[in-house]
Amino acid sequence: MRIHIIRLISIQLWKQSLKNKAVVFLLLILSLLFVFAAYTGWQDYKVQEDVRVKHQVEVRHQWEEKPDKHPHRMAHYGYLIFRARYPLSFFDYGLERYMGNSVFLEAHKQNTVNFSEAGFSSGMLRFGEVSTAMILQTLIPLFIFFLGFSCISAERENNTLKVLLSQGVRWKELLAGKILGLLFLVCLVFIPVMILSLVMWFSLTDFKNTFDEFLRLFWIAATYFIYFFIICSICVIVSAVSRTSRSSLVKLIGLWLLFIVIIPRTAQAFGAYLYPAPSKIDFDTRVENELVKTGDSHNPNDIYYKEIKDSLLHVYRVKTVEELPFNYSGYIMAQGEKISSGIYNKNWQKQLDIYEKQNTVNRSLAFVNPFQAVKDLSTALTGSDFNSYISYQQQVEDYRYQLAQLMNKLQMENISNKKQEANEKPYTISRSHWKDLPDFQYRFISQSTLFQNEAVSVLSLLVWALGLLFVLHFLSKTIKIN
Repeated sequence: MRIHIIRLISIQLWKQSLKNKAVVFLLLILSLLFVFAAYTGWQDYKVQEDVRVKHQVEVRHQWEEKPDKHPHRMAHYGYLIFRARYPLSFFDYGLERYMGNSVFLEAHKQNTVNFSEAGFSSGMLRFGEVSTAMILQTLIPLFIFFLGFSCISAERENNTLKVLLSQGVRWKELLAGKILGLLFLVCLVFIPVMILSLVMWFSLTDFKNTFDEFLRLFWIAATYFIYFFIICSICVIVSAVSRTSRSSLVKLIGLWLLFIVIIPRTAQAFGAYLYPAPSKIDFDTRVENELVKTGDSHNPNDIYYKEIKDSLLHVYRVKTVEELPFNYSGYIMAQGEKISSGIYNKNWQKQLDIYEKQNTVNRSLAFVNPFQAVKDLSTALTGSDFNSYISYQQQVEDYRYQLAQLMNKLQMENISNKKQEANEKPYTISRSHWKDLPDFQYRFISQSTLFQNEAVSVLSLLVWALGLLFVLHFLSKTIKIN
C-alpha cells in the first residue's frame, strides 16, 4: 500500500467532516460532556475520600480511647472500616455506586458492606451515570457511526467511487484511509480527554504516583484506542458493503443497539437464569444452620466443645479448667471463631463460584461484542470491577478474623481462670492493649492478577482487531464497485 495515498484519503475525510457544522457542534458537545464527567468524577472521589479518611481516623481514635475493658467485650464492641477507592475510579465508576462504603467488624459475625450509593438513589441510577468511560464506550461509537456511515456508500451513490478506483487508488488504500480519517477525528477528543484525566489523577494523588499506576493509565488509553479502531473498521466495512448511505446508517444503528443495549442486558439475565444465586436470606440461613450444629463457643461447658476441653485437661495434666495456664474461655472462643469463620468462608466461596459462572456467560460474549470487552477491562484497570470488590471483602474478613483472634489472645494471656464472686469487679485489661490492633491497609489488585482475571477481555479485543484486519484484506479483493 502507498502511504501517501492513504494519508491523502484520511486528510480529505478529516477536512470534509470538519466543514460540516453539525460535526463541529457534536465535537463541542462531546468536549463539554467530557469536561463535565471528568470534573464531577474528580469532585466525587475527592469528597468521598476526604470523608472516608476523616471518619476512619475518628473510628481509630475512639477504639484506642476506650477505657479498660474485658477483651471479649472489645471484640463485640467492634470496629468500622470504610472502603477506599482507587484514584482512577473517577474515570470509570464501574460498580462503585452499587458497592457498599462501610462494614462493621465484630467477633463471630460477618457483616455485609453497607450504605451503597445505589441504596440511597432513585431508580434513574439504573440508566447509568455520566462518566468519562461511559461517554467513550457508548457515545463515541455513535459519533463514529454518524461520521462514517456514508464514507464509502456516498462515493458509490455519487459515482465518484469509480473515478477514484480508475485513477489507480486500490481498495486497501481506500479502506485504510477512511479508517485512519475517522481515527484522527476521534483523537481530536480522545487525546485531550486522556490528558485531562492524567492531570486530574495527579491532583487526586498529590503527584505521588508509582510506575505501576502509570502503566494502568497507559493500558486504559491503549484499550480504548484499540476499541475505537474496531468501531471505525466496522463502520467503514458496513459503509463499503452497503449500496446506499441510508441502509448503511440503519445497519450501524442496529449494531450499536445490539452491542451497547441488547447483548449486555440479555447476557446478564441469561447468566442469572442459568446459574441462580441464593438470596442473602438463604445464604445467612444456611450459614446459621451449620453454626448451630457446631455448638456455642460462649458456653465453656457446651457439649460440642467437650472433646476440646478433655484434650486440654489431658495435655496439661490438670483436673479443672481453672488450673490451666491460660484463660480457658478465651481459648474456646478462639476455636469457635476459627470454626465459624471456616463455615462462613466455605459457603461464601460457593456463592462466589455461582457469581463467577454468571460472569463467565457475560464475559464470553466479548468475542461477539467488543463493548463488553472494553467495559470489563476499563473497570478492572480503574479498580471498580467485581473482582476488586470481592478482593476488598476478603481482606476485610481477614482483618475481622485478626481482630477477633487478637482479643481472644489477650483474654487467654491476661484474664484469670478463677471464677469471680458476685461482688467482685469484672476482669479487665489495660486500654493500652487496644493499640496492638494494626490499621487496616487495603491492597488493590496487582496488574498481573488483573490481567489474569481479564484474559478473555484482552484476547477478545485482539481477536476483534486481527479479525477485522483479515476482513478488510478479504474485502479489498472481493468487494464490488456497484
